[in-house]
Amino acid sequence: MKLATYKDGSRDGQLVVVSRDLSTAHYATGIASRLQQVLDDWNFLSPQLQDLYDQLNAGRARHPFPFDPQQCMAPLPRAYQWADGSAYINHVELVRKARNAEVPASFYTDPLMYQGGSDDFLGPCDDVVVPSESMGIDFEAEIAVVTGDVKMGTGPEQALDGIRLVMLANDVSLRNLIPAELAKGFGFFQSKPATAFSPVAVTLDELGDAWDGGRVHLTLQSTWDGRRVGMCDAGPEMTFHFGQLIAHICKTRNVRAGSIVGSGTVSNKDWAKGYSCIAEKRCIETIQDGQPGTEFMKYGDTIRIEMKNKAGQSLFGAIEQSIAAPR
Repeated sequence: MKLATYKDGSRDGQLVVVSRDLSTAHYATGIASRLQQVLDDWNFLSPQLQDLYDQLNAGRARHPFPFDPQQCMAPLPRAYQWADGSAYINHVELVRKARNAEVPASFYTDPLMYQGGSDDFLGPCDDVVVPSESMGIDFEAEIAVVTGDVKMGTGPEQALDGIRLVMLANDVSLRNLIPAELAKGFGFFQSKPATAFSPVAVTLDELGDAWDGGRVHLTLQSTWDGRRVGMCDAGPEMTFHFGQLIAHICKTRNVRAGSIVGSGTVSNKDWAKGYSCIAEKRCIETIQDGQPGTEFMKYGDTIRIEMKNKAGQSLFGAIEQSIAAPR
C-alpha cells in the first residue's frame, strides 16, 4: 500500500491512503489519523489500511479525492530518529580520491552513519530555505526506510523484517560548512538542514521483485533545473543493504517504531549514469581536470527526485523543490 500525510495546519498532518497509480487518495481517519499511530500498532492497523487501499484501487472507496503532492507533508513530518548512512562506497571513494586520500579499510566492513535532525522534515514540494548561497547548497538523492521496533543485537538479515515502509529522500547538504564541522571531530550539524521526503511511503510488496537483498533495484532519477543529471542504479552498488544499516544502529541500542534510516547518496562507478549530488560531480571534475567546474545550487534552482517501476510508473511520487532565501 501507499501512504501519505496531508497538511491540515498541525505539526503531524492527516494520514491518507493513496492509490497505486497516485491519482486518488482517501483519508484514513476512521482507522488512524497519524502515520506514527500505525507504526506503533502495525499488526492491528496496517491490515485495515490495506483493506482501504484495496477498495481505493478497485474504485469502491466511499470518499476518494484527487491526490495532490503539493498538499503533502513528509510521510512522517517528524520522527523519533533520522539516521543516515553512506551505503554506496563508490561515493566515499570519489570524495577521497578527489583529495588524494585513501579509503580506510574499515569503511568496507562498517557503515558510515550520522544522526540528523528529525523534528522538522520538509514536504516533497516545500522550498529548501537556506540563509546564504555561499553555504554551498547541494541536493542528495537517497532511499530511506521506516522501521518498526528492532531489538538491540539484531543481525542484518533479521533487521530486514523490521522495515515497514520505503520512501525517497533529499538529504540537503551545505557543503561549504562541512569541512569546519568535521574538523571539530564531532560530525555534521549545521551543515545538514531539514531533509525532504517523497509524497508517499510504500510497503515492500509495492516494489515487487525490485526489492531484493535489502536493496531497491531500480533507477533513481535526479533532475536539476529541468536537466536530468542522474540516472543511477540504486541496487547493485549499494555496499551495505538496509538490514546491515539497521543492524549497525542496533549494535548498542534498540531501534523504535518510526525510526527513519537513509541509504546515503546513491552512487555508481559508471560516471555516464550521472550523479545524485553535486559534490560527486565536482569530485569527478577534480579527478579529471584538477579542479571542480560545477557550482552549487543558487536561489531559484529546482531539484526533482523520482523513481519509477519497471512499467515506467512513479512509485513514490516526485520530490520537487526550489531553493529559496529566508523570508
